Amino acid sequence: MTSFSTRCLGAASLLLALVCVPAAAGDLADVKARGELRHLGINYANFVTGAGDGFDVELARGFAKHLGVKYTLVPTDFVSVIRDVLGQEVVRQGDQVTLQGDFPVKGDMIATGFTMLPWREKVLLYSAPTFPSQVLLVARADSSTAPIKGTPDLAADIVETKALIGSKSLLVMERTCIDPGNYGLKGKGIDIRPYTKSTNLNEMVPALLNGDGDFTLLDVPDAILDLQRWAGKIKVIGPISGHQELAAAFPKTSPELRRAFDEYLVRVKADGTYDKLVDKYYPGIRRYFPAFFASKG
Repeated sequence: MTSFSTRCLGAASLLLALVCVPAAAGDLADVKARGELRHLGINYANFVTGAGDGFDVELARGFAKHLGVKYTLVPTDFVSVIRDVLGQEVVRQGDQVTLQGDFPVKGDMIATGFTMLPWREKVLLYSAPTFPSQVLLVARADSSTAPIKGTPDLAADIVETKALIGSKSLLVMERTCIDPGNYGLKGKGIDIRPYTKSTNLNEMVPALLNGDGDFTLLDVPDAILDLQRWAGKIKVIGPISGHQELAAAFPKTSPELRRAFDEYLVRVKADGTYDKLVDKYYPGIRRYFPAFFASKG
């Protein structure tokens, strides 16, 4: 016969296990009922600074206030972020994307300079665009490769830039916005060198300067900051992608939460809050994407 103490210990263990399981991602009603919005953010390019602020941190915090719930920032990385919002791992094979496994759901939304890519759209709901971007080829300042002159034909500029890589080494981070597979760079004779020491994109320029590769890829928001941080040490060779857009992302089971965010985004763009955040975290970005900011996305 089971003793009273054994039954109590079992019940306590079960209760502890239930308390420790992260709440599943939910739609708008679930977030309001829980009283908390969990924002999945990655320390990257002033979108999430790691100091409790950043463009996307302030945007998501304002959204939580708009909903009348508590705001919580949940740190993650580019390898884990989709798994953390869906509870499943994304597996890519060419253009095919499948979801596998069963993992704890740690957040309700992703907002972290998150590029809208076709393969991601197969498993996530994106908000209206929050920020513009573009992927650039970057080299050390002393590289013998000169930047392209640039023309009004962006497609031609991209072809010219890619050709300059030749068989030289390209430092990349897979499963991120600078994954070479996103831009047709694999199988072209390029010496692709995945950076695997961490999942922190902020380490790409230091690794480039350390000689880990001849070139690397950066998106424009990151490049603007790195050109200031590493002034005189790196240079932009040319574009690797067309203009891209960044946005918040939600599980496909959260259409109402996404809709609420879009409504909030319209409001902060109209009342000047959005413009203040752009100027605070990315001064000078408007000259790179005048059309985007003229229409505010």
